Amino acid sequence: MTIIECAAEHEKTWNTYVQASLHASFYHRFEWKAINEQAFGHRTSYLAALDGERIVGVLPLVQVKSLLFGNIACSLPFVNYGGPAGDSEAIERALLDAGAAVCDQWAVDYLEIRSQRKLDDRYPSSEHKVSMTVDLPPDPDTFWNAFKGDHRKDIKRAYKNGFVARFGGVELLEPFYDILSVSWRNLGTPIYRRDYLERVMRTFPESTRICIIDDAAGRPAAAAFCGHHRDVVEGMWLGMRDDARRQMVGYVLYWELIRDACVRGYARFHLGRSTADSGGEVFKRKWNAYPTQLYWQYILRTRSEVPQLNVQNGKYKLAIAAWRKMPVGLTQQIGPLIARSIP
Repeated sequence: MTIIECAAEHEKTWNTYVQASLHASFYHRFEWKAINEQAFGHRTSYLAALDGERIVGVLPLVQVKSLLFGNIACSLPFVNYGGPAGDSEAIERALLDAGAAVCDQWAVDYLEIRSQRKLDDRYPSSEHKVSMTVDLPPDPDTFWNAFKGDHRKDIKRAYKNGFVARFGGVELLEPFYDILSVSWRNLGTPIYRRDYLERVMRTFPESTRICIIDDAAGRPAAAAFCGHHRDVVEGMWLGMRDDARRQMVGYVLYWELIRDACVRGYARFHLGRSTADSGGEVFKRKWNAYPTQLYWQYILRTRSEVPQLNVQNGKYKLAIAAWRKMPVGLTQQIGPLIARSIP
């Protein structure tokens, strides 16, 4: 077995492996390499394990270097997970060893491996995140009838506020970005450049989809951006107006997303990652979602402890509070300069 660093000419064989591997996801697609390089200017290293001419494992790496948060590597930043996908544990260990060597060359502080599985015990782990998943039947009515009665009543009550859904592609990016900008400002989260999201959509036109929920006046009230891989829908980004949230627009948004996924023949919907025991996890459980533990594992180079680069870290509270008070237009200008550095 040999480990190689892949270039553009390996895209087809890489993606063929990703499509077949049970351990790979939408985020392992080779096209993310160019997206991270071109949208953010980040260095990447896409490692593949070869048995002869055949790929038997992959590990995508992205370097995220900034004055604010230091020099780190991640597999994968800005999305729900990444990590190695190999035919065996031995292959994944070899990929991780090769990844550690790349990190030595990049002189990063650490490598963060966002995995859906517990990997090598050599690496310290943070287990504060879970992925909430629903299994989808072909008939959305079957899914609806499995809800508790009170939950069905809440969904019906939300629809009485006049919310209407529409689905589409890049033509819905403008209202999606406007909603996301307002929602993330209210959360104190820096927003990406619109160009990043547009690159994702134009790169994966058949594998991405936007849902907009309009209010009774025809104004966008909530929005979600999803990716698709094999029989799985990946909930990637969503947001909603605060006034619409109080009108329970989230119930309409989630039901429309789930119903659409059922009708289109998908088997599972990853509703996105949540902090364990958080309000987000509690809400997703109402949709009969179940948690799957996520493992943020680390190869530490210059640090002795697992980093705490998350909103629960107390040292970011003042910055988050100040961000919430900024005009949305200003956050759209300043936010991308910061967001590119927050994996």
